Amino acid sequence: MSAAVQTMLDVLNLEQLEVNLFRGRSPQDRWQRVFGGQVIGQALVAACRTVEGRPPHSLHCYFLIGGDPKVQVIYEVDRIRDGKSFTTRRVVAIQHGQAIFTLMVSFHIDEPGLEHQAQMPQVPPPEELPSEAEIRAKVLPNMPDAVQRYYKSERPIELRPVEYKRYLGQKTENGFNVWIKATGPLPDDAAIHQCVLAYASDMSLLDTALAPHGRSLFEKEFMGASLDHALWFHRPFRADDWLLYAQETPNMIGSRGFARGLIFRRDGALVASVAQEGLVRIRKKEG
Repeated sequence: MSAAVQTMLDVLNLEQLEVNLFRGRSPQDRWQRVFGGQVIGQALVAACRTVEGRPPHSLHCYFLIGGDPKVQVIYEVDRIRDGKSFTTRRVVAIQHGQAIFTLMVSFHIDEPGLEHQAQMPQVPPPEELPSEAEIRAKVLPNMPDAVQRYYKSERPIELRPVEYKRYLGQKTENGFNVWIKATGPLPDDAAIHQCVLAYASDMSLLDTALAPHGRSLFEKEFMGASLDHALWFHRPFRADDWLLYAQETPNMIGSRGFARGLIFRRDGALVASVAQEGLVRIRKKEG
């Protein structure tokens, strides 16, 4: 197992302080704010620790204040409802005595019924796209410094963007497709794979809002921050197998970008849907 994947699993393995109280830490990776996907994943772990016998099917969350990576995060779970078919939990993440994040998550038993799904986009498979090693060797020298720093760092989730030339200024009018997977094998626990996907779902979605403009959040001119995030789980999957994250951005106005994504297994099965609004602010030039 790669060191980055082990670090991610350690970060998601919360310490239980009381029946409904958990404590999580952040990796010391020199980021100024706690990564939003980390807080989503940790909060989902806290909720799952209080439910037995049924998986989560949807979560909705709000980012209230940027998290401090130097301080541990306390997760308080409110057991709102335990029904015959559905279970509901509310989780509040706390730092410095105030809420920085809130999550509502619903759990549902597996029930038979009618089925349909959207079709997976026709895109090249990950093997036909530049690997991260090839990006470092061939593409990276022409990318902005911030993109270079991102790709040079060891990360638990590998990204293989289909439209990778957008980082060279090319506009992508029809969305942004990225193959994603954990960089090492994960335990055979469905809840872990769901929490890892929740972690990864925040990695590229907001940046999609700038794709039609041929721009990226990696540019120093922009400041981006997730405002809210919603995720629905549909079908079983493994987060250490390749998943296609097909993303699009229907709207950008008032410095708020809206993006949504569909996540598919390689066999075309739709496993999750995601939606997010985030702040995409142009930094004021220093006078």
